[in-house]
Amino acid sequence: MTSKTSVQDSVTKSDKTVLPPVADKIPYEIKTHEEVRIDDYYWMRDDSRSDPKVIEHLNLENRYADHMLSDSKDLQDKIFEEINSRLKKDDSTVPVFQRGYFYYRQFNGDMEYPVYIRKNAENGQEEILLDGNKMAEGKEYFAIGRYSISTNNNILAYSTDTISRRLYTIEFRDLTTDKMLDDKLENTSGQIVWANDNQTVFYIKKDLQTLLGYQVYRHKIGTPQSEDVLVYEEKDNTFYTGIGKTKDDALIYVYHSHTQKKGASYIDANKPESELIPFYPIEDGHEYSFQKNGDWFYVRTNWNAKNFRIMKTKIEDSQNRNKWQEVIAHNPDVFIQDYEVLKDYLVLAEKEQGKAQIRRVSLSTLDSNLLEFDDPVFVAMFTGNVNLETNKVRLFYSSMTTPSTYYDYDLDKQTRELLKQDEVLGGFHPSNYQSERISARSRDGVDIPVSIVYRKDKFKKDGTNPLYQYAYGSYGSSTEPYFSSSMLSLLDRGFVFVRAHVRGGQELGRHWYEDGKMFNKKNTFNDFIDVTKTLVEQKYGDPKRIFASGGSAGGLLIGAVINQAPELYLGVGAHVPFVDVVTTMLDESIPLTTNEFNEWGNPKNKDSYDYMLSYSPYDQVKKQDYPNILVTTGLHDSQVQYFEPAKWVAKLRDYKTDSNRLIFKTNMDAGHGGSSGRFRRNKERALEYAFFSSLAGINE
Repeated sequence: MTSKTSVQDSVTKSDKTVLPPVADKIPYEIKTHEEVRIDDYYWMRDDSRSDPKVIEHLNLENRYADHMLSDSKDLQDKIFEEINSRLKKDDSTVPVFQRGYFYYRQFNGDMEYPVYIRKNAENGQEEILLDGNKMAEGKEYFAIGRYSISTNNNILAYSTDTISRRLYTIEFRDLTTDKMLDDKLENTSGQIVWANDNQTVFYIKKDLQTLLGYQVYRHKIGTPQSEDVLVYEEKDNTFYTGIGKTKDDALIYVYHSHTQKKGASYIDANKPESELIPFYPIEDGHEYSFQKNGDWFYVRTNWNAKNFRIMKTKIEDSQNRNKWQEVIAHNPDVFIQDYEVLKDYLVLAEKEQGKAQIRRVSLSTLDSNLLEFDDPVFVAMFTGNVNLETNKVRLFYSSMTTPSTYYDYDLDKQTRELLKQDEVLGGFHPSNYQSERISARSRDGVDIPVSIVYRKDKFKKDGTNPLYQYAYGSYGSSTEPYFSSSMLSLLDRGFVFVRAHVRGGQELGRHWYEDGKMFNKKNTFNDFIDVTKTLVEQKYGDPKRIFASGGSAGGLLIGAVINQAPELYLGVGAHVPFVDVVTTMLDESIPLTTNEFNEWGNPKNKDSYDYMLSYSPYDQVKKQDYPNILVTTGLHDSQVQYFEPAKWVAKLRDYKTDSNRLIFKTNMDAGHGGSSGRFRRNKERALEYAFFSSLAGINE
């Protein structure tokens, strides 16, 4: 068959217009449950990412995208400069104190990557641990994964990824001599945990096909990786595996994470060659995690507690759940999202009626109270709490009008100290902006929380403002109402920005997640559409200028929404979108598939197959008008493979009956997170913002 792609990538003599690439159709049969689906674009899958035909097609799509976006190039550049100009070029993170040193990251000038620094608490001497800019020289993509320092402060272990497949290489440097060690650990998850002998590290090795981290190894400094000892191997490929260490350095733990069951095992950090011991056996439907405080282990558990409760146990009783003691009872109206255990206090991050709150609990009396904050709707979460022997908890705080803020909250005095608030340059003032929280009624009678922000002097609430709606709605990941300095470029142009807290997250507790997964997944899509309709009815947005965007599982949401209600949106953005749901979930060699059977369903089961097929964006493409669509992906994406959006775009080109724009951009050097570097990654944001703005008739 003659390739049509090269033929179509030509400039006609009459109008100088580049025509969109038209991909070859090569029918491929997929047989499931005695049914046959024909996938005309299955050939686009190339796990090696080297097939000349596939690479040519992606390059042609990129050239077509550049041509179609050339009319907004000036606006893209302007917005890109705006976003970057709001960032403070010389900046550093709030220092975290550990074992006699303050640790922080620093950005300098126009440098793309941070410099990792530690400062001696006694003499104030600074020491550069890692300079991401020097390390990234000559590399199209670069990322530092994790770093960890031995308990005697002398050896630095760090992990890097230069491909964007989240396959990290761990290396070591002796900080007393500034010499690199010969040790090199390949194909890891990037996590590193030191034992207390300062000679042993634990790490996770990944399967090179599925990219699943499933083997925990023990490495001895000075020995080759081939001699490393396998400590734990996860045989069930529906689990994720992670590692960590208790704040008192007493235990190294391995956590076992599944969508419906979670738990952990541990090793004595002073005896790294000892056996791994389960804290409590893994059980269907039971999720728990623990934090150690002296002889007590505080356990967040959903045992007889849908929204979780806190219990405590001694290590000798950990495997006998009947001996666990309740500390914080289950409250069906309050979801315990996270927790920190400090010397004398338990601190809870909670959600009540979809709103965040932080609760202080005295471990001696169990008296509790809520911490006070400035905004009615905000996000607050724990950060940098690495020390047990303290009664100060560090919090990250933000709202849709409040930039990222860091507090130390003294739990004894019940006072807070402002450590830092990100400075937003360019004349930003929060009083120019207004945020709101409203509810939208979904078609099944459920009220959906909606967070809204706009610039006061640009908003009329008369149905004339362009509106940008975002959501995610999967994995129980809540869409938080945090501040976005990049979004100011749209707010200042009159856009209303909306975060829809659709089912599939956990904004309203565990049931909110369960009502948006598996056989309830369509609630996520219906919620999003019904939020849009409510916003139009209440005149928050111009019905002719509504835009929507989502990435990854949020890209699935966008794909399903425009199959179902394309007429509502003038334009959409779908970024690294998970759109070929059934075919991907049938293939256990694809990264993440097996871990997500309890999120989407296993299509090898007929009931799941039928339900998933009924909403899969790729399978449900119709001969109908679609909005203007911008699709982005990364060739090396390890989460959602590039061929999903590539196939989806090819099918949309064939089926859609409109003349609207369908633009597909592949970053040939990046993966799931897009470009590396603090400035370069803003190009993707500027591209979408300019795309939406120009469609809205705003070209300046």
